[in-house]
Amino acid sequence: MIEKIHLAIIQEVDRQGSLTAAAGVLCLTQSALSHAMRKLEKQLGTDIWLREGRSLRLTQAGQHLLAVANRVLPQFVLAEERMRQFAQGERGTLRIGMECHPCYQWLLKVVSPYLAGWPDVDVDVRQKFQFGGIGALFGYEIDLLVTPDPLFKPGLRFEPVFDYEQVLVVARRHPLAQVAWVKPVQLAGETLISYPVETERLDIYTQFLTPAGIAPRRHKTIETTDIMLQMVAGGRGVAALPRWLVQEYADRVDVVPVRLGRQGLAKQIFLGAREADVDIDYLRAFVELARRPPTPSTGRALDGNAGTA
Repeated sequence: MIEKIHLAIIQEVDRQGSLTAAAGVLCLTQSALSHAMRKLEKQLGTDIWLREGRSLRLTQAGQHLLAVANRVLPQFVLAEERMRQFAQGERGTLRIGMECHPCYQWLLKVVSPYLAGWPDVDVDVRQKFQFGGIGALFGYEIDLLVTPDPLFKPGLRFEPVFDYEQVLVVARRHPLAQVAWVKPVQLAGETLISYPVETERLDIYTQFLTPAGIAPRRHKTIETTDIMLQMVAGGRGVAALPRWLVQEYADRVDVVPVRLGRQGLAKQIFLGAREADVDIDYLRAFVELARRPPTPSTGRALDGNAGTA
């Protein structure tokens, strides 16, 4: 019978590269580890590893069990942690994965009142899941995924929490600052600054430039919003950001938002969770709080001709 310890051994041997190192991590002797795996191989009637000199190579059966271990073991960890929390009267930690670079400022506005309202819940924000959020949800590595581009898959539920307008951001002295709305062709000679995300995931491309057969003169990436807007204000390029985020910088950076196309570029932010978890009280409370639209914290609203947020 396959037990949790067998899966843990297979996973750790894969991670550590040897039986000796895996035994140390699992607090087992190497002989005990080897005995457990030989017994499992005898029960299953197939080899898990093949020895190649001093190294081990997983067989096809071993590769399958490794995939099972990577899916199942995180669920054990989560279940054990929640049982401990129940036993001690705690709520635990809400783990949030981010697939939206500019949403970090928005998230701060939600987290602050949430922590005040739920003092027995901690919040952990992980941004390394920018390109693997769905896998992180299925793998029980995060509980909520913040994304503007949900993938509706069985077992997951995505809920829109607020609408926003994606706008072009230009320096106040830029010629496009005076137009009511910008056409794709008007960006053909511009340097477009974006976050380090594939163009296939950037709305400025997928919903504006590419359908018109237009590409900017140059495309460069910058990781931080502050530096990006400073570059725009200095005339080094233009960017596409949520209007509410641009308004956050109204008193600090001399930039102007301009509507993308006559109708504008409408977007939504979604929160995704596993269907089995959507009715957990503290998770549901976060989703409801997140439905409140973000507002500029201070200062004047940016002018320009792009309408309201």
